[in-house]
Parts: sequence; structure tokens; C-alpha cells
Amino acid sequence: MPLAPKRSILSGVRVNTAMRRQVVAGRLNSSLAACINQMVKHKVDAVLILDDLSRPAGVLSKTDLISAYYTLLPVETPAGDLAARELVFCHADDLLEDAIDRMQTHGIHRIYVRSKSINEMIGTLSYLDVVGLLYKYCRKCPRSIFRQLQENTESVDRLRVRDVMSTALHTCRSDNNLSEVIETLTAYRCGAALIVDGANRPAGVISKSDLVLAYKHGRPIPTPAGEIMQHPVWSCAADSILAKALQVMLIRDIQQIFVYPEDPGNIVGVLSLSDAARFRSGSCRACIPGRMITDD
Repeated sequence: MPLAPKRSILSGVRVNTAMRRQVVAGRLNSSLAACINQMVKHKVDAVLILDDLSRPAGVLSKTDLISAYYTLLPVETPAGDLAARELVFCHADDLLEDAIDRMQTHGIHRIYVRSKSINEMIGTLSYLDVVGLLYKYCRKCPRSIFRQLQENTESVDRLRVRDVMSTALHTCRSDNNLSEVIETLTAYRCGAALIVDGANRPAGVISKSDLVLAYKHGRPIPTPAGEIMQHPVWSCAADSILAKALQVMLIRDIQQIFVYPEDPGNIVGVLSLSDAARFRSGSCRACIPGRMITDD
């Protein structure tokens, strides 16, 4: 007897359902400082770099900018000197799950959407967009925890933060300098480092965005992490319902939330948007047969 095909909440969904129809772009001769301004203004993690004929010539990401900061390149450096030449893209009518797989394969958090008729990027797709769509679908689902709380009906087997979170936690001390923070983020390919105090308790967070802004504002690389770290440390219990944690992340516009077992001062893991997107579900185990588990 043939097995029924496995399905997830995203099965059959196309990229155009989740993509953003906006491309933030700069020129080959744009300064790194100008590109950072674009990133901040539009709240994006990368800028598409165009040549003199307005054709895609590369992409400048926050990771590239952090590398420039670490190597002491001036912010007046032209973007074309640093932009990665390889563009990873998909098309608007591609399956969303295929686009997620492509992002995972290339180790990127956003993919460009290219027109099939002309060599032009017409949008972007990021893990934030995928998680936003998952959250939207899960809220409409009859099994939705938000609906069941309103109707006071029996709960189903909910996905918890502990089911999706990563235990690969990377920390720096508040007296570490920014070069050490950059080395940590680069070595472990993570988006943020938890900053701890002398008692190893969470004191703040430094993300790639914080480092890019420090670069733009001319902060010396030996600056202690404690001077630019962000407060508070957004965290949740490992037993928290996944949908509630995602709601906090989407509302607060944060890429990750730190996880503790019982004591908020004892952080043991982190939940990122990429974790949630790869899991293919935002609420309960109704979609678990079709989800994809990835190895750390």
C-alpha cells in the first residue's frame, strides 16, 4: 500500500505569497556608510549593488560590513570593493519550501526574487517573511491556541520553544572588546551574542546590527562590548508555547529570543527566526509530519 505524501503547512505555497516587493539598492561607487544608512532606513540586512546600467552586480550584507569593521576599512570605501558577486535568487512562482532549502544550502537569511522576463530583482524573501506567514496561517487554523483561548476549548499538543530552539549558545563578556565579539559571531555564524557579566549572568545582547552601527559611528574596535550592548535581554521559558514566543519576536522586531529552563538568569539556548522557518510550523504538531529537521 503506497504511503500518503507528507505535507507541511507550506506545501504548495509559492514565493510570491510571502515575498516583499521591495529591493533596497545601492551603486558600485556608493560608500559603505551610505549603504548602512539604507539598511537602517529600510530595516534590511543587505543592499543589492547595481552597476552603471542598473544591473545586479553583487550584494552587500551586514556580515560583509562587520568584516570591513574588523579589518579597519574606512566607511568611505566603495561598496563595489566589498560586495559579494554571487547572487542567490529564486522566482516568484517557485515553491516557498524550495526557496527555504536554497537559503539553508547557501547559509543565508535572505534570497532575492528575480523576474523571469528581465534581469531585474523584483523582491526579497527572508526568514522573517516566512515566519510571519507561518504565524498568520497558524492564527487562522482551527487548532490555533489564540482561537482556543477565546473559545475555551481543549488544547492540542502544542509545539514548545524547547522543541525548536538551538542549544548552541555563544556568549561574550561585557569587558570583551568588539573584535572578540566579531570573532565569535564569525566563527559560529550566528546573528547575535549574549553578553554576560562577571557572574556569568545575562547583561545584554550585541547583534550584527549593533556592530554595523558602531562601525558607522566610528566606534574604535577595542571598545568594550558593555558599551554598545542592548538591553533588555529578551527571553522566554523553554516550556513556553512556540506561537507566543514568535508573537513576541514579530512584535518586537527581533531576530532571536534567548531561552531559560526556569531562572531567566540561566540562559541555555536561543530561538531564532531561521529555526522557526526551517521547522515549517508555528503552533502545534498538526503539521509535524511534513516539517524538516535540520542538524546544527
